[in-house]
Amino acid sequence: MSRVANLSVGGLFIETPKMERVGATTKLHFLVQEGQIRADGVVRHVKPGGGLGLKFEAVSERDRPNLAALMRRLRSLA
Repeated sequence: MSRVANLSVGGLFIETPKMERVGATTKLHFLVQEGQIRADGVVRHVKPGGGLGLKFEAVSERDRPNLAALMRRLRSLA
């Protein structure tokens, strides 16, 4: 389990001690108030000892509305 430090429609930054190489692919699964969100991601940035910047490559068709609703909620809090 990792903490999300930054989130946008295009991807996220997760705080994790686990390091991956830039270009590595991963499966993302997270549960938020709006529901489950599953996506395929690719590592775009590595911060040693800090975390990984991941770009969403594909978001599950059925989870796209949940991601959109999450983004609307987060924008309203800003």
